[in-house]
Amino acid sequence: MWRSFLRGAASAATTRYRLTSSTAIKVLPPASSKTVSATRFSQPLYSRGYAAKTTKSSVTKVKKNVSKTKSKADIKSEASAAAADDVDYDEIRARRLAEDENDKSLDVGPNGRPLFTSTPSLSQLSHKDSCSYMKFRMEDLNAALPEGLPMGMVKEFEESKRSALLVRQCFLDLRDNFRRVVDPPLQSSDGKGQKVRKQIVLDGPVSCGKSIALAMLVHWARDEGWLVFYVPNGREWTHGGFFYRNPQTGFWDTPVQAANTLQDFLKYNESRLQELPCQIFDPIPLGEGAGVGWMKGVDSMAMPESSTLYDLVQTGLTYTHAAVGVVIRLRKELSLVKDIPVLLAIDQYNNWFTFSEYEEPVTVRSCRPLHARELATVNAFRPMMHNDMMVGAFSHSTAVGKLRKDLPDVPIDARINFPRYNLDEAATVCHYYLRQRLILREAFSEEGWKKIFYLSNGNGAEMRWLLPFMK
Repeated sequence: MWRSFLRGAASAATTRYRLTSSTAIKVLPPASSKTVSATRFSQPLYSRGYAAKTTKSSVTKVKKNVSKTKSKADIKSEASAAAADDVDYDEIRARRLAEDENDKSLDVGPNGRPLFTSTPSLSQLSHKDSCSYMKFRMEDLNAALPEGLPMGMVKEFEESKRSALLVRQCFLDLRDNFRRVVDPPLQSSDGKGQKVRKQIVLDGPVSCGKSIALAMLVHWARDEGWLVFYVPNGREWTHGGFFYRNPQTGFWDTPVQAANTLQDFLKYNESRLQELPCQIFDPIPLGEGAGVGWMKGVDSMAMPESSTLYDLVQTGLTYTHAAVGVVIRLRKELSLVKDIPVLLAIDQYNNWFTFSEYEEPVTVRSCRPLHARELATVNAFRPMMHNDMMVGAFSHSTAVGKLRKDLPDVPIDARINFPRYNLDEAATVCHYYLRQRLILREAFSEEGWKKIFYLSNGNGAEMRWLLPFMK
């Protein structure tokens, strides 16, 4: 019995030593069996050891938290101070630009050439106006492009504090190409004239001005009296809203995007559409409406023989079940218009050659992504294998990725490369930004802007961002 008591006391002492050694507590000699048993099962031993261990670390954590709090407060104060400085700078710059408006000696480009062209319209621009800026009124731009301005154009206006755009030779070539389609010139004596393209795909590096050139082409065509179907955001046709599979056609209907497209088309062309009669009178197939399902007992809608294209568009806006069918019918009707030139202009055209945002459930745990060509509206407007005038612009800012050179349903020679700024255009751009006080006049030099031009490789957005750092 005494031997078992000694064996228990020894094990208790060993256990007590292990516990206290890990918690850095001073080991107390065992007084008696009662004391040992009380020490083995008492909680204060652990709590005091935990407090003794974490005293130093807790102080360190408190210091770190204080430093983090101070750093966050400092960051917020610095950010607010920087924002206040930016506001003050913008106000000062706007005030100085207003004072410079009457000083015509500042409107000088490279080699003493005029910085701004005096040509009043896009149709009258010639080769002599290239490498100069053309002023616009925002009211006129919004009236000519009610569907919306390209983001690159909006950013340019915001940064430069002026609604003016550079006249580029590549835009003049694009405009003259479609001008020759409508009004073919006389062939030269050797029988070799300039090749005319009715279908063009604008490709090129990011921020080289494709969307701006397309918008200006639409502006020019509408000034000439053309009927233009302009889609400034082709990506929206493949993202968002409702999508339903139409068993009659086998394609997927997107009624929300179809209604938005009809509304945009009506903004500028309402009066012209009221004068153009419909030439197809087949019933318009109906689909599911936006969030309302199928129309009971009806699968098509007939158009009266006296209907105009305006009546056709209004039908799609009034009945959500007919929106997709009206967009598809409108594409066919536009091909039959012969009284006035018709131009189809699609920005972000490359989004129609990849997968959409939509997915079709295959099993309980898997879905199949839908390609853009499976959407009814995209399938109607994407092909270029026809005799209509059509231009599409790629937009690399939408992160679609690089597409193959031979695109389906697109002529092989339709894809052209839209260039970045060349040296002459970059010189004009830098002098324009100097005029708009994006660059300090005492820091501006020919060597400096050429370095920025080569550093950015002629990228317009990068040049605009780098030029204020010129010293």
